[in-house]
Amino acid sequence: MPGKVAGKVVEVDAAGNLVTDITSQQLADAPHDESLRVIVDEHETFGLYGPDHTQPAMTLVAIIGPDQPLSIVLVGDSASAMLGVRVGAPVVVEW
Repeated sequence: MPGKVAGKVVEVDAAGNLVTDITSQQLADAPHDESLRVIVDEHETFGLYGPDHTQPAMTLVAIIGPDQPLSIVLVGDSASAMLGVRVGAPVVVEW
């Protein structure tokens, strides 16, 4: 059964990662593979990764950990600066 969770960027951390108000509990039943799409502002990425992912530099990834909110990260760079995304930007996770 398809699912969808909507939220927003609530913080840009010191590394430029986009921290959302979407919780790990809201995504507990979501798949972590490429069938899951994360849209932040006008940018998208597929799949959910843990904090210890091994994705290459300059890859946009959605990261979720136990009891941590969903974060959108540009590996090795600032997602906020490179994408122009700020606090308040909409975030949609769908599968």
